[in-house]
Formats: sequence, C-alpha cells, structure tokens
Amino acid sequence: MGEKRTGVLRRLFGPSREEIWRQLSTEIDARYVAGGFFRGDKVEAFHGEWTVTLDTYAVSTGKTTIVFTRMRAPYVNPSGFRFTIYRKGMFSGIGKWFGMQDIDVGDPAFDEAFIIKGTSEGQVMSLLANPKLRELIAAQPQIHFEVKDDEGWFGRSFPEGVDELYFNVVGVIKDVERLKQTYDLFATTLDQLCRIGAAYEGAPDKN
Repeated sequence: MGEKRTGVLRRLFGPSREEIWRQLSTEIDARYVAGGFFRGDKVEAFHGEWTVTLDTYAVSTGKTTIVFTRMRAPYVNPSGFRFTIYRKGMFSGIGKWFGMQDIDVGDPAFDEAFIIKGTSEGQVMSLLANPKLRELIAAQPQIHFEVKDDEGWFGRSFPEGVDELYFNVVGVIKDVERLKQTYDLFATTLDQLCRIGAAYEGAPDKN
C-alpha cells in the first residue's frame, strides 16, 4: 500500500527531495545525511580539503514560511576578501553593501545580467577572469552567491580568518543537473580563490 501511495505521489509531484539528493550524492561521490526531528537532511561533498554542505532552511514571515536551498563551504580567507553576486532585480532596494563597491568585469553580457560587489576590485576581476566560473554563475536561473562571515560554521569554533562561500535561492532545488552545476561552481570558485591568493588549500582546523 505504501509503495502504491509513493508511486501516485511521485507521478503527481515528481521525485522527492530525498530521492534527488541521494542521486546527487552518488553522482558526485558525496555523503547523504538523513535528517531527524529537529534537523533536515543534507549532502556533504568533498573537494580537496574543503567540505561543501547542501541543505535547506526556512524563514517565517509571520503569515507564511519560505524555504531556501543553500550550499556552504568554510575556508581560510587570509586577506578578508568578500564578494557578492546576484542577478539584477533580485534584491532591488537592498542598498549599498557595507565596504563593497559595484564592479564591472569587462564581460558585457555578464555585467548586464549581474550585480557584482566586492571589497577589492582587483581580486574580483582576478576571480571572474576564469571563463568557466562566469559560465557556471550564468547557468544559474536564480543566484545569490557570496563570501560571508563563517557565523561559527554550524556551531563549531574556528580560528580567526575563516569565512564561508555561500549560495542560496528560494525554494527546494530538485534538479540533479542544477545541483551538480552548483557544486561545480563551489569547486571552481574555491580553486580560483586559491590561485589568486584569496584562500588556502588546507581545511579550516577547529580550535
């Protein structure tokens, strides 16, 4: 009876998040971690010494609850370089980002589609000089991609200078190819941050 009900639901709503995320885990050699009563499921992928975590979180507005998909990866950020990238129109009226400037990278199509802000114009230009990275960003129909304070990184204590690469969008992503592209976006960005001296290759050690 349960299998029949599952089949009906699958035909009506498509595959479940768990099914898609387990498939993703298999395809990128990651670990699927089942959730519990207080914590949702997640996928932990590994690129070199870095751990990239995919999960969801919810924000209540009082009248409704909005679910977001996010991906995060802590890394050692020696220069404190920060950036944020999002499609034009997504965060209209958000105002100036503290300590950041608007930057054009010299790719007309990319500059037309995205707002790019950073604490260092030179480092942003060096980061986005990688054409594969620009392609992976442009492939995302929605994107809010940034470097932010590690916020204790999931409750753990890390040394000074650890930040996290952070991506989030509204809704639950249940498209394996898009999830794989997002993971590739993280791997490519972390590698490029290393090349330009804005990240260390080693994993951020706990205190």
